[in-house]
Amino acid sequence: MDADIWQKPEDRGPTAYDRHARRPSVPAGDCRRGDRGRRGAGRITGGQADAPIGVISAIAGASSRVLLDRTAIAPLLAHPDAVLAAAGQVGSQVKIRVGTSWIIANVRSLALEAAMGGVIAGEIDFLGEGDEDRATGALYGFRRGVTRYPMPGCEVFAVTTRDLREVYAAEDRANIAIGTVYPTADVPAALYVDAMLGKHFALVGSTGTGKSTAAALILHRICDLAPQGHIVMIDPHGEYAAAFGRNGAIHDVSNLQMPYWLMNFEEHCEVFLTSTGEQRQFDADILAKCLLAARAKSRLGQAIAKLTVDAPIPYLLSDLTGIISLEMGKMDRAGDTSPYLRLKGKIDEIKADPRYGFMFSGMLVADTMAAFLQRIFRLPGDGRPISIIDVSGVPSDITAVVVAMLARMTFDFAIWSRNEPQRPILLVCEEAHRYIPNDRQAESSVGRILGRIAKEGRKYGVSLGLITQRPSDLAEGVLSQCGTIVAMRLNNERDQAFVRAAMPEGARGFLESIPALRNREAIICGEGVTIPIRVAFDDLEDARRPASSDPLFSALWRDVGGEEQIIDRTILKWRAQGK
Repeated sequence: MDADIWQKPEDRGPTAYDRHARRPSVPAGDCRRGDRGRRGAGRITGGQADAPIGVISAIAGASSRVLLDRTAIAPLLAHPDAVLAAAGQVGSQVKIRVGTSWIIANVRSLALEAAMGGVIAGEIDFLGEGDEDRATGALYGFRRGVTRYPMPGCEVFAVTTRDLREVYAAEDRANIAIGTVYPTADVPAALYVDAMLGKHFALVGSTGTGKSTAAALILHRICDLAPQGHIVMIDPHGEYAAAFGRNGAIHDVSNLQMPYWLMNFEEHCEVFLTSTGEQRQFDADILAKCLLAARAKSRLGQAIAKLTVDAPIPYLLSDLTGIISLEMGKMDRAGDTSPYLRLKGKIDEIKADPRYGFMFSGMLVADTMAAFLQRIFRLPGDGRPISIIDVSGVPSDITAVVVAMLARMTFDFAIWSRNEPQRPILLVCEEAHRYIPNDRQAESSVGRILGRIAKEGRKYGVSLGLITQRPSDLAEGVLSQCGTIVAMRLNNERDQAFVRAAMPEGARGFLESIPALRNREAIICGEGVTIPIRVAFDDLEDARRPASSDPLFSALWRDVGGEEQIIDRTILKWRAQGK
């Protein structure tokens, strides 16, 4: 090799390596740095970009051990290239030459080796490799995975902004730019849309980290890329209507008009049954018999030879209660009528409650299924590809049923349209831990259908996007079904461990920095990116931001006046339940 940190002390001045390590014998053409011309072409003016900062000391399949020289790293700390200035730090990247290729690795952890005179030992994870330009020594053609491993003794170099630009260069695939690669200010970070949506994605992060704005940014970029797309977003807090007023369709209790007869039998049970234990099963049997008879009374039901209780056939609630009363009249003893009375009483209660009008209105009996699917799934999109389903005004006792219906209809539509020209649908679920809890005893229809979409949806063209601040509360296995994970700062150790377990091995080094991420930063790994990446998200214009900003107590508590009118207007809406 030519002159480098492995020179004799009399030629170059002492380092920790000279005092405690011998220069290893390296096979020719494997780890050599090349001639002066190649080195010189890659040098950054005024810095040490072409000088090694350490050596490989041990090799394993996915990760390896390196020894870093503090005296070689020190001159880089003040370098104007932000990537070089971060050389050797946890979360930074290094490169190793093997033959005519460069291997890129991520620094996972560091420890001071006091016994070796202050040498720093580090664990690195191999990310991928690229070819070396024979004339300049520059990296090009980067790809995921490593085909040829370095040998112990190979020199380790710091990467530059130029290297990262090549590593994270978007391929000729559909992609969206969402920010910049940390710590650079101009290397764009891209997500591959087809790979990300084809195998589901999850966005996790603690409250206040910019999670909602990041979700809006990603969805805006997807909408800009595919203005004729089909996206359904479940919005439990009414945040996203402000963000997608221009390029989306907003549905809430005032205009959702979701027909109750679209519910399947399981969803009917969750709404109409109030009993538990053995009584619940008895009540369910009665409801199944009466519901099938009510569906069969309609003209559409009569045209189907083998009608099932789950078929989305319109029926009148009055027909259902009438059939329940008729069946109750056939009972011999008064004690036998209690299940029928419970059912009839619950149905009458829901019909009379104005909060349920968006779903149980008498106007929803006509066959509006086609029009409803067109509105919700944006078929056609008309340049507004996203439907925001604001369920914040839905009564809490049936919110899960409404979400279950929307998710199930998305999945059922994909299944029954398999022989038609395919129209993939993205279903995004905010606060996903509310609907897919890890408590098996709390399992409901919404948890089962979202879990099924996570496992089988990609086969039918249904993509699932999960957004949550408590990933550890998600049902076991759901997060691991997400091929792309966008992890913002997580303060809870249990959440961190849960996300760490769902991430691929090569991203473990990046995960160590999750508790230290700043707001609007994330670690992204999986199918949607070439290799794991730390991203600083782009700014989003005010008109495209969700209404999720925290209140400024110090300013708002100085704003006084008009409190009586505020209370009067609030009570009026409170009593009318938003009507």
